[in-house]
Amino acid sequence: MNGYILSIDQGTNGSKAIIFNHDGNIVAAAFHEVDQYYPHAGWVEQDANEIWQKTLLAVSDVLRNARILPEDIRAIGISSQRCTSVVWNKTTGEPIGRAITWQDRRTQYICDRITDKEKSEILERSGCIPVPNASFSKIKWLMEEDRTIQKALAHEELLFGTIDTWLIWKLSGGTSHVTDYSNAFGTGLLDTTHLVYDEWTLNEFKIPKNILPVIKSSSEIYCHTDPRLFSGVPIPISGCVGDQTAAAFGQACTEPGMIKNTYGTGSFMILNTSKTHYLPGDGVITPVLWTVNGKTDYGLEGFADVSGAVINWLRDGLGIIRDEYDADGLAMQVPDTQGVFFVPALVGLGAPYNSPNARGTILGIGLGTSKSHIARAAIESIAYQTRDSLECIEKKYGKKIDTLRVDGGGAKSDFLMQFQADILGIPVERPEVIETSAQGAAYMAGLSVGYWESIEEVKSNWRLDTHFEPRMSASKREDLYASWQNAIHCAQNWGERDKTSTKRSSEDSKMGRLSPRETEVIKLIVAGKNTREIAELLFTSQKTVEKQRHDAMRKLEVDSIATLVRLYLKQDSDSSK
Repeated sequence: MNGYILSIDQGTNGSKAIIFNHDGNIVAAAFHEVDQYYPHAGWVEQDANEIWQKTLLAVSDVLRNARILPEDIRAIGISSQRCTSVVWNKTTGEPIGRAITWQDRRTQYICDRITDKEKSEILERSGCIPVPNASFSKIKWLMEEDRTIQKALAHEELLFGTIDTWLIWKLSGGTSHVTDYSNAFGTGLLDTTHLVYDEWTLNEFKIPKNILPVIKSSSEIYCHTDPRLFSGVPIPISGCVGDQTAAAFGQACTEPGMIKNTYGTGSFMILNTSKTHYLPGDGVITPVLWTVNGKTDYGLEGFADVSGAVINWLRDGLGIIRDEYDADGLAMQVPDTQGVFFVPALVGLGAPYNSPNARGTILGIGLGTSKSHIARAAIESIAYQTRDSLECIEKKYGKKIDTLRVDGGGAKSDFLMQFQADILGIPVERPEVIETSAQGAAYMAGLSVGYWESIEEVKSNWRLDTHFEPRMSASKREDLYASWQNAIHCAQNWGERDKTSTKRSSEDSKMGRLSPRETEVIKLIVAGKNTREIAELLFTSQKTVEKQRHDAMRKLEVDSIATLVRLYLKQDSDSSK
């Protein structure tokens, strides 16, 4: 088969461009890191323009490295980090503020105010747990907190998209505003039964449908690239899929019961359930995996928010390694962790523990503990979290899993993969190509243009590299896992203690929810100023003052100005003690 497929894999750490041939092998690859920003505790942001520019650089580099021309590219497929949210002005094409990433926790208070009845409704409709990862909470936060967003909404100039949508918009020269079902699932706005945006959820959170991208299948020609980007050559963009479901497709997990785990910034386990759509819960979400040739596959998914990111923390936070490749060598200098356990709850603990206030915790430190023990405990924490996910999926699926396919950057580590097999008690299989997110997107793109004829043909490209058999005794395995769960409880308890100690500032005093301008408006109301006087003092309109007062009352969950004043005075009195 002549030509190649270009895959863009845009992840949390950076933008990767990979060229695949018909055998599913990598011809050339290029990567450019993308910065992350942490302006406040729990906030994680990225620059959407930087994502775009680094993607272009990666594409340019990979074409040069492969020594091929744009006209040799038959199609482009895109896999991307799910849930990360970008908003931009559809007239100028410029993003409004930074992208809010999937790891960001600023919307926890929005999720907390969702009632149990509403949570059940969301779960049943979307298959998505209402947690800060989901894009709908980020859209709601932007609509409530960002005046530029509010203005763009009022002028009908706002567009929203996850990273796939943003990249297709930019690659097409602003002509195509689309996403696929797997990425739409990550927004929490998809009715996973009828495969349309869910009107109840949109109405409940007052999210206008006209800012959302059109939902397409994962494998079809959405548009062509702007000819100016590739020396006058328009290339079809014909594959679009979320990174984790793309990895499942690249791993040939296309039959019911096949399962893979991807080790990246976080770790994500997906089991294919084909046409069967399970109800979410018990630590498992039920994503739409992909839609190809009119057939939709569903799955079961368990995940950990911090996986490979803990290795980055050893480098950037603790400074005990120079790069991620040093971690294995450091860990293997000792035969075990000497009883040390590392719970990487650096952004809280998600499913199955659902403890947003849990904090990263290292337990079991003694006089003999060294940096090698800590590095080994950090790596082993990745495997323990994967077992957490597997147990939840097995419980929901009702069957035991006998083999796990693995991929992603962490799968390069023989040490981690052997310990993974040991702590699971089942074989772990690593394929020759571990860049399976990019590979899955390439397959989606190639199928739609006839580069590959069928799913069966792309499945035949999967080839085993290394098979890891468990070597650990069952008794030792269960003892270690019991100690891990004890460490989890300690991290959870610490989070609850921290939550209690800060309750006055984060719960009894709800003033932290307000923007600085809303706080100023409340202060002036308490001081006895009327709307006109406040507008004059703040150099704004009376209408704006009324809106800020209304927004403040909604965030503080009060229904009268008298209650608002009492709450402020109580907070002021408490803070002066």
